[in-house]
Amino acid sequence: MKVLVTGTAGFIGSHVAIKLLERGDQVIGLDNLNDYYDVSLKMARLDRFINHPNYTHIHADLADRTAVEAAFAEHKPQRVVNLAAQAGVRYAAENPHVYVSSNVTGFLHILEGCRHHGVEHLVFASTSSVYGANRDMPFSEKQATEHPLTLYAASKKANEMMAHSYAHLYGIPSTGLRFFTVYGPWGRPDMALFLFTKAILAGEPIKVFNHGHHKRSFTYVDDIVEGVIRTLDSVPAKDAAWDATRPNPATSGVAPYRIYNIGNEEPVELLRYIEVLEQCLGKKAAMEMLPLQAGDVPDTEADVSELMAGVGYKPAVSVEQGVANFVEWYRSYYG
Repeated sequence: MKVLVTGTAGFIGSHVAIKLLERGDQVIGLDNLNDYYDVSLKMARLDRFINHPNYTHIHADLADRTAVEAAFAEHKPQRVVNLAAQAGVRYAAENPHVYVSSNVTGFLHILEGCRHHGVEHLVFASTSSVYGANRDMPFSEKQATEHPLTLYAASKKANEMMAHSYAHLYGIPSTGLRFFTVYGPWGRPDMALFLFTKAILAGEPIKVFNHGHHKRSFTYVDDIVEGVIRTLDSVPAKDAAWDATRPNPATSGVAPYRIYNIGNEEPVELLRYIEVLEQCLGKKAAMEMLPLQAGDVPDTEADVSELMAGVGYKPAVSVEQGVANFVEWYRSYYG
């Protein structure tokens, strides 16, 4: 297939591009290479595949309507994986206009490209953060997501609703994927595992919010990528069993549309996550214990039964193995 993947210089996007190229797909990658974090890391991710004969790179911003329209018109992708976004929950609070320009307006440009060029399937990144104030564990796609606690979560909820409307109005099959705390090699420098590793090796204290007692469905990047690829290959249809009087938020009776959780079903307490990292580094962490940050939720836990039923897959890499893989990459990359 010819697949447009946005965010190919990013953490998840670079892994997805490599996986698609390995299986023989043609990939058109789009990324603006912004300087929100170290651009050299983004370039290093790209360097792993930018010269592949089946890869074409477009340096552009999703918010640039003309550039996105040109990408669709010139390359005519059959399917689209939208992973590009302005990263960072804190950044959204500090720079809301920039954030919405990228994550909402940019997503509209993707939807319009899919609409006007007959795209067979749009897969897009959402987040477990849409569950917001909900405390009914584990989080299920059938639960309401009307109380986001951050602008980041609200923008991803908006993406889900925008995709459904386009799926209904224009018949664009669309699948949204709610990622749960992704980590692994080539990760983002502003994420906890990266920050912790850098600080511990430097002998500096790490900031441990909620005194380390919150739990997360930490999900290894390879598990995320496998879920993305499998859903890309599984084009949704209208749900014949959908009941408009008791609507299931995860499917639709009026549009070819699906929402899936992708997360490890075994949540791990942050203190255990840090303990595993200490073991892998062979060095203890000095911890600065802090209260829960505004907008953070105490716990996340993924119900992935829908993903298992839909595409026959669920994340399975343990934190012990995943953190070890990250540390091996970190030592290799930073010497």
